[in-house]
Amino acid sequence: MEELIGSVTPRVRQEDARTMLTLMRRATGEEPALWGRIIGFGTYHYRYDTGREGDAPAAAYAPRRQATTVYLPDGVGAHAEALTTLGAHSTGVGCLYIPRLDQLDPVVLEQIIASSFTAVTAGTFEHRAREGGSTTAS
Repeated sequence: MEELIGSVTPRVRQEDARTMLTLMRRATGEEPALWGRIIGFGTYHYRYDTGREGDAPAAAYAPRRQATTVYLPDGVGAHAEALTTLGAHSTGVGCLYIPRLDQLDPVVLEQIIASSFTAVTAGTFEHRAREGGSTTAS
């Protein structure tokens, strides 16, 4: 894990990645595991209407050059209200892109991650992130 984090540039993104480790441990109560170049916490099983199924991290992030990507398997739409108070970010259907952690409210971020983690690990999660939407906030 340290090898992955240490390879990220610029240096501020490495610092953000280390901060995210602590924040996500707190939000999920899980220890991190590598899923390729994604750092995941816990797992959940998914099954699509097509019959495709598998396991995925219940909460995850990826330290990237442009932004830290936080994966929200329940979709960003499930967190629309909280996202209005988060701070500088943009989103995709199931991803939250954070250019700088120091430009947002870490308490709100932790609440969003904890809520998403709880939703997908409760054993009743049946929909896909596509039910969310995209936004940009500054």
